[in-house]
Amino acid sequence: MAERSLLDKLVLTVATLFGVGFTPLCPGSASCVLAVLVYLSIPSRIVFFIVTGLSMLIAFLVSGRAEKLFGKKDCKYIVIDDFSGMLIVFLCLPHTAAPIFIPAVFFLFRMLDMLKIPPANIIERYEGAKGVVGDDVVAGLYSLVVIQAVRAILAIIS
Repeated sequence: MAERSLLDKLVLTVATLFGVGFTPLCPGSASCVLAVLVYLSIPSRIVFFIVTGLSMLIAFLVSGRAEKLFGKKDCKYIVIDDFSGMLIVFLCLPHTAAPIFIPAVFFLFRMLDMLKIPPANIIERYEGAKGVVGDDVVAGLYSLVVIQAVRAILAIIS
């Protein structure tokens, strides 16, 4: 087997979130826990928005190549897609609401990511980064909408 280039090593390091993807049990969920910690550590909404955007961009840039390097479609070691999808859910969640919503956000995103509700099921079949990251973007957007609807309902009834 040929030695990997420095770029390939960097791609794999980033795609696995610096090794989080090699967590023996539930690497995708482990990356989502990391996303929660990132959210909690960035109180500025603008900075968090920028971090989320950069994370999405980087996920699209590295996931396709990482998939080829691992030699497996949507390899479980690639977790930057789950991490980025989870960050999307927090885009409209103020830190003041976070303590009661974080467990719901976590489980809702993981459930929707696994269920692959259309169009996520179709997007997942795309080749390369579009398929690896796209379904997580859809799960993140669905989760964001559900959480915001619940927050709106709770605001109305309280």
